Amino acid sequence: MRAISVLSAALLTLGLAAAPAAADSSPSPSASTDSKAPTQAGTSFRTAAEMEQGQTATAAASTGDYLYWSFPADTGQRPTVKATVKLPGSHAAQTWQLDVYDGLRRHQSCQYGAATRTAEQGSATVELACVLRTVRAWSEPWANDPLPGTYYVRLTVLNLGSADLGLPVRAEVRADSKDIGGAAAVDGSLGKPLVPGIAVKSDAEKDGSKSAVLSAIEPDDGWSSHWWSSRWVWTAVGGVLAALAGIGGYALTRGWGRPAYVPPGA
Repeated sequence: MRAISVLSAALLTLGLAAAPAAADSSPSPSASTDSKAPTQAGTSFRTAAEMEQGQTATAAASTGDYLYWSFPADTGQRPTVKATVKLPGSHAAQTWQLDVYDGLRRHQSCQYGAATRTAEQGSATVELACVLRTVRAWSEPWANDPLPGTYYVRLTVLNLGSADLGLPVRAEVRADSKDIGGAAAVDGSLGKPLVPGIAVKSDAEKDGSKSAVLSAIEPDDGWSSHWWSSRWVWTAVGGVLAALAGIGGYALTRGWGRPAYVPPGA
């Protein structure tokens, strides 16, 4: 009974200690407000409008335009990109496509979601979605795994008829992430996140001059240092549980010693 009591107390203590790690699997909160979201889109990778995760970016454009946005994604996150296109009152059938690229401009496949959809004639809107794979801290050079850094979103229409070319449309794009935590942890990390080196910022404290920076946006708590994940907690919990299981097994199998009625020399 004593061994069982000790085991129960240890399990309760470990459960309380692991609670913060379990919280890592919850969706990431939206730290940015839509008031700062971009209201226009870029026309290429270099001019992509930067948005934070949790913001809803909007843009007024013409049918046939290529629309680009970018957002940061860090290690352990599984981004979900959604887009809604409001179509003109009169149009033929249109096929819209949502593409996502990483910081090396490699196309990232969707784990699931409808990244290509056809709006039937006269439809008011078309909605697209793409759930990416979990961003890894490190990958082999030949692999196409998502890596931390800037991600580009491209929204465009395919197989457009000449009669619909140039019709006004309005697009809304939003990126959110679910934090996978230690389940996606790997041994290794990048030296730097994959972000463009074309952004500039003004130094208001000095002379107002502009200097080049890697990117004008980054995660609210900075880029991950990659040295800590909840996998450390669960590894320690597993080791302690294995030790307790060994102690409990020994206590149950060693018996209760020599019976009182058996003489010592027997």
